[in-house]
Amino acid sequence: MRADTSDGTLPGDRVRAEKIRCDACPVMCYVAEGRTGACDRYANAGGRIVRCDPVTVLDKRIAEGGEIRPFLKADWDGTLSDGDLFVSAVGAGTTYPDYKPAPFIVSREIDGVDFVTVVTEAIYSYCGVKVKIDTDRHLGDEGAVVRAGGEAVGLVITSEYGSQMLSLGGVDHLTGGSKAEGRVTCDTLMALCNREAVELSIDGGCSVVVQAGEAPIVDGVREARMRVGCGSATIGMFAAQWQGLVDEVVVVDDHITGVVSEHQAGKVLGWPDTGIRIRGRRSTPGRYFQVAQPGLGWGGTDIDDPLTILGPWNAKKGARPGLTLLMVSTTGEHAAYYVLDEELQPVAQPLPAALQPSVELIAENCEPALCTVLFTGGAGGSLRSGATRNPVRLTRAVQTGEAQVSCGGAPAWIWPGGGITLMVDVTQTPDGAFGYVPTPALVAPLEFTLRREDYVALGGHEAAIRPLRQVLEEGGEYGNQFRAVAPKPWPQR
Repeated sequence: MRADTSDGTLPGDRVRAEKIRCDACPVMCYVAEGRTGACDRYANAGGRIVRCDPVTVLDKRIAEGGEIRPFLKADWDGTLSDGDLFVSAVGAGTTYPDYKPAPFIVSREIDGVDFVTVVTEAIYSYCGVKVKIDTDRHLGDEGAVVRAGGEAVGLVITSEYGSQMLSLGGVDHLTGGSKAEGRVTCDTLMALCNREAVELSIDGGCSVVVQAGEAPIVDGVREARMRVGCGSATIGMFAAQWQGLVDEVVVVDDHITGVVSEHQAGKVLGWPDTGIRIRGRRSTPGRYFQVAQPGLGWGGTDIDDPLTILGPWNAKKGARPGLTLLMVSTTGEHAAYYVLDEELQPVAQPLPAALQPSVELIAENCEPALCTVLFTGGAGGSLRSGATRNPVRLTRAVQTGEAQVSCGGAPAWIWPGGGITLMVDVTQTPDGAFGYVPTPALVAPLEFTLRREDYVALGGHEAAIRPLRQVLEEGGEYGNQFRAVAPKPWPQR
């Protein structure tokens, strides 16, 4: 039998710290003292739930790459230029369970006008990312499933000029599949939005490493540039550069392959016929579709030898021994030079020095290959209650332009039509702006800015409005641990 100790416990008994329940999201974790909840965003500090990260105050006066400057009352000299400071929602906390006012409703004067900014971290089940990958390479067929860690997280959508496009996330992947699919989708979205590298695989296609603001890596090869245009556009831009230096030019492209002697640009320049034949579907003179299958080769096709797209040369239409031919891709990455022999067969020859500048000019006119990640979310639902007692009025204010929407200080683009569907370039948001809750859902900063009189008119929480100076001095629900970070360059609307 064990003896009692002086405090009434038995030797070996574990004294359990009291847990308190966090109501910042639907999971409602019980959190012990000094521990965080499942989201790693909220913690039990001294018997109360607090946001772990400090609120980010953006200071537009700090140059790009400037130091992080804390706005603590002890260090702050009291000077204030309201137009230069912006209380973002990064670290602000949430309105959940949504009946209460947003964590910060801040007033500030800009050019003599009193503005209010409603600041909250929004929980998004309806969200995803649109990914633009600058490459001519064929990553996968339209509609092909995109996977991360073996789980389906999105699909390939319609390609754009010089770029492949992906649509990732969405409520069906977050909540409509297995637990593993939802968890991986949430992890993938958060990593991409926080500008981290993510490896994706496309069914029937390639593996690609995507990171916002960085070049894509396709099947282990880092892309350098996006195409200058399709084959037809390249002919139109550079036909005059080739005149007098070569008899025929073919610009190989997966979408529209161009042939200078047949093309309108060549005809205007007086380019003579060469008797060339292209294996593909002729669209208009000098423009051919479907010369090969999509792939990782010349001009986004699956070919390594460009001669495979040529048919027999026609002597009756200008083909002759000694005729010269330049074949080049839409990025200038591939180029080859041929001379027709006595049998009218093209024979590879070294690229003449006179033609080298024209190939380099194509490459020079190609833009660097980058990955662009746009966070896309539906900012409707109950979170609007944190701004107003009549949520539809906030929606209407956004739709009419009375209320401007931002995400961590970065201007958001609002889709027309019903609701508040926004898109934002994640490279414009502060570091670590995006988080998650294990429902699963993404957490993103969200700010609504409008004139104070308009805010009051839409039924806003007027009693919760505080001047910017007071916010900087006293902090919010979680204390006055603020920081100001150097923002990315603010794009003009």
